[in-house]
Amino acid sequence: MRNSFATIGVVVTMLLCASVGDAEDDSHASLLIDHLTDDSGERQPLQTVVPIYPKRARRDRLEGEVEVCFNVDRDGRTSRVTVRKSTHRIFEKPSTLAIRASSYRPLREGKKLSGIKTCRTFRFLLTPVAIEKPE
Repeated sequence: MRNSFATIGVVVTMLLCASVGDAEDDSHASLLIDHLTDDSGERQPLQTVVPIYPKRARRDRLEGEVEVCFNVDRDGRTSRVTVRKSTHRIFEKPSTLAIRASSYRPLREGKKLSGIKTCRTFRFLLTPVAIEKPE
């Protein structure tokens, strides 16, 4: 299984938090994240940052997808962040900034660092998200 349940839970929680922050805006947007590859599944994300939907893209009703690939060092920091594919340039900068701000669990002592790149796909969609208000 490519995605762990913990990773999916973190992503869903972050999506809900991101959409709550935009609740006062009349046009809600959602963001889907796919974790495409991982270095043998051993590197667990500590903090996954969700990119900010660009205001100009939201205003112009633009949707898109960006695949970003990167390395994770021994300490869990991301490096060599590059855009592999993109449907619109406006989404590239928020996606790379989100990857740079994300972090992974450091490698345990004696573990070898894998040379496999990790890739994530961010889908920027203008789909309304249902938000329940606390009573």
